[in-house]
Amino acid sequence: MLKQNLQFKLSQKLSPQQIQLMKLIQLPTQAFEQRLKEELVENPALEGSTEQEELYEGDDFNNSDDFDDDYGNESIDADDINIDEYLSDDEIPDYKLAANNYSDDDDDRESPLAAAMSFHQDLLNQLQTFIISDAERDIAEFIVGSIDDDGYLRRSIQDMVDDMAFTQGIYTDEKTVESILKNIIHELEPSGVGARDLQECLLLQLKHKTPTESVDLATRIIEEQFDGFTRKHYDKLLSKYGISQDQLKKAIAEVEKLNPKPGGSFSSSTRVTDNIVPDFTIRIVEGELELTLNGRNAPTLLVSRDYQDMLRTYKDSKDKSNAQKDAVQFIKQKLDSAKWFIDAIKQRQETLFVTMNAIMHFQYDYFLEGDELKIKPMILKDIADMVGLDISTISRVANSKYVETPYGTKLIKEFFSESMKNDQGEDVSTLEIKKILKTVIEEEDKSKPLPDDQLVDILKEKGYLIARRTIAKYREQLDIPVARMRKKI
Repeated sequence: MLKQNLQFKLSQKLSPQQIQLMKLIQLPTQAFEQRLKEELVENPALEGSTEQEELYEGDDFNNSDDFDDDYGNESIDADDINIDEYLSDDEIPDYKLAANNYSDDDDDRESPLAAAMSFHQDLLNQLQTFIISDAERDIAEFIVGSIDDDGYLRRSIQDMVDDMAFTQGIYTDEKTVESILKNIIHELEPSGVGARDLQECLLLQLKHKTPTESVDLATRIIEEQFDGFTRKHYDKLLSKYGISQDQLKKAIAEVEKLNPKPGGSFSSSTRVTDNIVPDFTIRIVEGELELTLNGRNAPTLLVSRDYQDMLRTYKDSKDKSNAQKDAVQFIKQKLDSAKWFIDAIKQRQETLFVTMNAIMHFQYDYFLEGDELKIKPMILKDIADMVGLDISTISRVANSKYVETPYGTKLIKEFFSESMKNDQGEDVSTLEIKKILKTVIEEEDKSKPLPDDQLVDILKEKGYLIARRTIAKYREQLDIPVARMRKKI
């Protein structure tokens, strides 16, 4: 049975302008600059300037509400946005009062980067140096196309034979493909490319090394006792081959020089470098911390005077045709959008500054001295309570922003950590515990690495009561293997 009824419900919704503001806050400096360029292209009523000018000039634009009455076009006023929801009551930051008096020498210049050649294209270019038939070249190029970015051939020979027949019209057999793989693909650089597993990859690289006693021993061990080698059963290897510890150590050293991902070394050397642009700078001036916002986050944007003049002209016109009404509507929309975007940039600047200012004061001892052991436990809620912003806003600021400090450029989110109690009942940061754990493992006897149980006892002696599973979790987060895999002779 259908029926109608009235229901009252309270709900909170973000306006499109507020959503856009949140997106602007989340952007790092380089992405923010790109967003500015896009807005300047899309909105002709918005202009960039390198001079300090008044943002809104003339009473005609600010007092043009009568156009709303005439044409029913409600303007979007930035004042409708409740700035208190995003900003704290801190004093006006210094960068709001500074003059933009940079010289041409201070302009940021982009460094040219060399165009990188892809890993697979380099392999294809190397194939041109081999004297082979067209049919063999087609097969070799297909094999190269099947190699992954690490340099491995993860497909079986039979799969490639079938795939070439169905998709390329190349009819061959497993013996031919195997021969081309062995005599051509495995001869390409970097050594080890085209291997089907780690064992074959290491053997291919050892094959291309100058033969020595250590290389020959390493080749035999990898070929005959690969499983025992990876499990570091060194006593069994010493017994089987009747060699000394020094001989085994030299053979292991030869293997450690090899690259388990030959394709990765190529891509890392040709990958375009991402430049990190810090959003903030913290300096020590006369024993006190000084925070500044990157000037690239504080551009000077102006409302176009041409558009304001056009609006004034239409306003003073006595005969208002339908075309003029449409023009006025378009102009007001662009002007309102430009005004709101400028206000959004201001709010972004202030939000970034007050958030980083709170983080700087919370971690004051670390920024003053650079000792990572002095990083305090800090969660998003701590900063949100200090500045009166929502936790999600703090997360947006911290997630992809960098701060330049006297001790290097740091990702802001790395300063956030949970707290744990030490034996004196004091709150300590998990970052401090990880630092101590890493130091203990680095100083251990590698011939007898410390298992997690002993690490628990050592940290307990240092005043940190931590369970074994927590030690294992921190060790994995630090990318440190288990004791057996850290063993060396």
